[in-house]
Amino acid sequence: MERRVSKRPSLADSRGERGATVVVYTRPGCHLCDEAIEEIVAIHEEGRSFELHEVDIESDELLLRRMLERIPVVEVDGVVVSELILDATEVRARLDTVVGDR
Repeated sequence: MERRVSKRPSLADSRGERGATVVVYTRPGCHLCDEAIEEIVAIHEEGRSFELHEVDIESDELLLRRMLERIPVVEVDGVVVSELILDATEVRARLDTVVGDR
């Protein structure tokens, strides 16, 4: 299964630490997805370190069928933390938990 991932720069902190991985499942023209990405970037600017990847669900038929009515879907280190409307509080909480475990 091929997944198209945007070439968004890593949002690692200034010390070069990677932190968590945040994946946002999106599709072109999705305004909720664009808003979610903007808010996730703002979360990074608060000082949290993570890599951000966007996956276009249209790049894979199975992803498209499974996620079309749920996007944006946000995963933090493989755990779905938000669907449809970004739950920024849950994203922050999961990032804090993941970073605390490292």
